[in-house]
Amino acid sequence: MTELIRATIDLYRSALRATLKSFTRSWLSALAVVIFAGLMVVATSVAAPLGVIGGFILGAVNALLIGATLALIEQAVAGLRRMTFHDIWDSFGRYFGDVIGVGFVLWVPIMLLDRGMAANPNGPFLAAAIFLLLFILLNPAPEVIYQVRHQSPLDVIRESYEFVLENWIEWFLPLAILLAPLGLSFFFGISGRLGRGAGLDFFQVLVLPFTLLTAWLGYLGVPEQAGSALVLLLTPPLAVAMLIFRGHLFAALHGSTRRQRMFRGRMGEES
Repeated sequence: MTELIRATIDLYRSALRATLKSFTRSWLSALAVVIFAGLMVVATSVAAPLGVIGGFILGAVNALLIGATLALIEQAVAGLRRMTFHDIWDSFGRYFGDVIGVGFVLWVPIMLLDRGMAANPNGPFLAAAIFLLLFILLNPAPEVIYQVRHQSPLDVIRESYEFVLENWIEWFLPLAILLAPLGLSFFFGISGRLGRGAGLDFFQVLVLPFTLLTAWLGYLGVPEQAGSALVLLLTPPLAVAMLIFRGHLFAALHGSTRRQRMFRGRMGEES
């Protein structure tokens, strides 16, 4: 048990160091997220009056921006060179098909679930439980898209599911540590919102850091006016840092087993 704890601490230490190094080279991705958020707001206002057609347009814009975001995070995690404005432009169109495909696979059952739960007295509870399950099992879907070779959206879902089964402790522990002081109700509220999109809804990428910052600043007693300004300022860089950390953590976990990480830890001690 001691070796497992030590190996897990080393895993997070390495991921944090890599995240800091990646962010210093790729801080422009935080600016890109601000630009993308503005584009998403404009697209939402244009699509809102268009009904079903507007929904399809909004889905396409979302896939375009999420795909671009994943491309920038992929470059940041790879860390081969410093990011430029040209990289932001080149990111458009990347992973568009993957995001659309996974979104469509999830859209049909979620639509049926919403309709079915509306007529059920226990609908809200059952829906919350299902979205919590989706949040857990499909949480690493963004990393699977840009780090794992796959042939179809179903492959992305399968890889996400298998990864969570193998690495659920190491993958969710950092989030659990951040959420622990805020209570279980906060976690269930977050998971209910994020479970719908498997991390592939652009606004949901910002919801978690925004909500975490708001809750933590309130928990620490920061005045509301100052806290609101800090939340707006810090949400984009925190969102990018969290995505980069997830990328490094996923790469480390996907390429090893607990036994291998414990063995490397023993070898490091002996050397």
